[in-house]
Amino acid sequence: MTSELARRIVFTLGALLIYRLGTYIPLPGINPLVWEQIFRSQAGGILGMFDTLSGGAIHRLAIFALALMPYLSAAILMQVLTIVLPRLKALRKQGERGRRTVDTYTVSVTLIFSILQSYGIAIGLEGASTVVAEPGWLFRVSTVLTLTGGVMVLVWLAGQITARGIGNGVTLILFAGIVAQLPAGIAGVLELGRQGVFSNGMILALFGWTVALTALVVVAERARRRVLLHTQAGEVSNRWQLSFKLNSAGIMPTIFAGWILALPMALASSWWDGQLGRPLFLIIYAILIIGCTFFYTAFLIDPDEVAETLRRRGGFIPGLSPGEFTAEHIDYVVTRVTTIGAVYLALVYLAPAILAASVPAPFYFGGASLLIVVCAILDVQDHVRAFASIRPGA
Repeated sequence: MTSELARRIVFTLGALLIYRLGTYIPLPGINPLVWEQIFRSQAGGILGMFDTLSGGAIHRLAIFALALMPYLSAAILMQVLTIVLPRLKALRKQGERGRRTVDTYTVSVTLIFSILQSYGIAIGLEGASTVVAEPGWLFRVSTVLTLTGGVMVLVWLAGQITARGIGNGVTLILFAGIVAQLPAGIAGVLELGRQGVFSNGMILALFGWTVALTALVVVAERARRRVLLHTQAGEVSNRWQLSFKLNSAGIMPTIFAGWILALPMALASSWWDGQLGRPLFLIIYAILIIGCTFFYTAFLIDPDEVAETLRRRGGFIPGLSPGEFTAEHIDYVVTRVTTIGAVYLALVYLAPAILAASVPAPFYFGGASLLIVVCAILDVQDHVRAFASIRPGA
């Protein structure tokens, strides 16, 4: 292990430790016993899903309860606007300077989302029985400042991990929160077995099913569709490959789909309560995941741009002329790969959701959580290998 790799690992672990400590610092003015009772009644539904992504901060009503959800919403919104607004699209193509400008816009939108969500949470807590000791403007202002400050600290911390640590900071923070919840989830399953709710066979089946689904995610995330290319430089001809991931969109389609459903769920909360595992919700969510996968992949991969880049560099696909025919072939390959990837993402979401609806367990285990964990581990593995391959002094 090189000294640079060791330094980055230590920095990453220190940053994640700061994040975990923040999930245990409660909001001021909250009655934790009353909130505990409310949370337990909703732990197997949507509240449990967000609590898993926040690393238990919602369960404890901590200063990091919003986690990185406002930032992810802002990032999705900016990516949509990049497609709609030519000015933002031009900024994306301006290199490092343009990227920093877009990042500044994203953080600004994150701040606005955080304030709005924090205020909504404050109003909601005041209306929930006796959770708040002294309702009023002082509690609302302190809650908004605390939760918004927590989001901005996490955004900064994620950026520091990406720049000075190992892997993507946003993914690692989400990963740390999910993994921290695993021991409690496993203990909960074993306790249900002790109480006779689950039989030993069912517990073994649950763990076996989890291992099998995890193996599927690992294989799918490593899957690539390779296209053979030739490059001609004078009389020298070289062969290389253009690689397309089965799941180029990563976890974004599942988050994007949830973001789209957030408004209807908020407007029809009385009707939507308990819908997490019902067929209508699952069908709508699966359709949205598939649609968002195609949308986000189209944002990431432009066949015309790829074909033009190949033409400029002297590359071509054997049997196809550069330009329009190459772009059509790349579009054909990307469409087929994305179709398989979209179905895979929908399956990874649907399988745990159906299980959660059919098994009476007071916990939530979601496909998005599994994707985040696997993608974070694979990303860290790639970074470690890259740094480990750098020789000192090279």
